[in-house]
Formats: sequence, C-alpha cells, structure tokens
Amino acid sequence: MIAARISADRLHLQHGPIDLIIGVDGDREAAFAAAEARFSTILEELVAELPLLRKPMPVAPRGHVAQRMARAAAGYRDFVTPMAAVAGAVADEVLTAIRTQTRPERAYVNNGGDIAVFLAKGQTFNVGIAGLDAAALGNVTLRSGDGIGGIATSGQGGRSLSLGIAQSVTVLADCAAVADAAATLIANRVDLPDHPAITRERADRLDPDSDLGDRMVVTGCGPLGAKDKRRALENGARLAQDLQAQGRIKAAYLLLQGESRVIGIEELAHA
Repeated sequence: MIAARISADRLHLQHGPIDLIIGVDGDREAAFAAAEARFSTILEELVAELPLLRKPMPVAPRGHVAQRMARAAAGYRDFVTPMAAVAGAVADEVLTAIRTQTRPERAYVNNGGDIAVFLAKGQTFNVGIAGLDAAALGNVTLRSGDGIGGIATSGQGGRSLSLGIAQSVTVLADCAAVADAAATLIANRVDLPDHPAITRERADRLDPDSDLGDRMVVTGCGPLGAKDKRRALENGARLAQDLQAQGRIKAAYLLLQGESRVIGIEELAHA
C-alpha cells in the first residue's frame, strides 16, 4: 500500500487497483490517519467476496463496502452487479471513517473520478464536471443543504466496460456508491441497438474477469447523425428522469458526440 502527501492538504492512497486522492479542511492530520487506517484493509475485504460481487443482483455480501455496493445496485430492472458501485462505495467508506474520527468542515475522497463529498453547514464545494477524456464540461457549486454526497462518471471508454455508447454520464446523488451505480446504468441505456456505426465484443473476451460475462459491450462508435444522437441520449435521459423522480439521484449530465442532456443541474444552480 502507498500512502503519501502530495500537497499540504491532500493525501494519496493506493493499493492494487484502488487509487484515492483525499482532501480535508479541518483536523487534517487525524482525518488522514483515519483514512489510511480504514483503507489498509478494504482491498482484502473486497477480494474475499469478489465472486459474489460479480453476480447479478440480488446478492447479500457481508463486508461493509460490499454491502454499500449491493444497496446502491438494488432495485433496478436492468442487469447490474454490485461491481457497478465499487469505486463509489470505497470512496464513501473512507469518507465515513474520516467523519467518524474527526469533524471536518469539508472533505472529499476521489476514487478515480468517483467522489464522496462532505460539507458541514454553510460550506460549499466547486465541482468541475469533465468527460472521461478529462475535457471540461462545466462547473457546479455544491452547497451543504443540497443533499449531495457523491459524484460519479461512467461511459464508453472509461475504466470499465460499457453496454452503451455515451461518452460520459455524470450523476450527483446523496452518496458516491448510488451515483456510481446510476451513472453506469444510465450510460448503458444511451445506446442504439444494431446500429451499423457501433462495434461490440463479448465482455469476457475483452476481460475474462468481467462481471458482464458474455454480454456484448461497446468497443467503438463511429460518427452519428443528429437524430441518432438525440435518440440515444433520450434513451438514457428517460432513466435519469425516472431516478430523479424517485429521489434516487439529484442530477445527471449525459454527453454523446457533442450533444448533451441535462437533468436537475439547473435546479441545483438555482437552489
């Protein structure tokens, strides 16, 4: 495990595939110690239940992080495994450890772009929304009363395989695990089945350990016409709107080849 300060107010933790950047305003030394202590066992806990976590919902894992993953992935009609929420759940768990041991004014745990956030009363946090290619797409100011504790981005070309063609889908929710699972499923819905511009391959041929098994994942998408882009985005936007209406997410930003759909972000801006 690697634990290193990368600036006066940021800590880098890395263990296997998990890579965190943590920032805290408040009792920073105690917060970083709490984060490092909790992080030190997370990978082993997840590996112990990995076969179960790669199975479709519903499953009932035992570990704290695994349970966060399962809760975030529960209740969907679409195919999903707890792995859809793993990055967000790890971020949530480390942030909870910080909050249990200290009383930060602001804190965040960034797990490869899936971020758990805490804001004490009266605090704000400026968030830059970026695509999976790191291109800036806009900014949102989070306020302590917004009820947002997690931000996650998914899409074709990201760290994980995708069933859809979205360049990126960014979701804001009450925790990072919920945002992570929702972003994955919304991104999967941004799709045009059987379109000739889209290439696909079996997930298990690209990654024998993929939780998607023999499902066909997108490996490329050529230029699409305006109508096709709108149709694909609307497929994802309908799910995002349903999840917002259910109170499951706060907002979402969907991007495909220069076209976008925004759900709820304007409401946050004027809250």
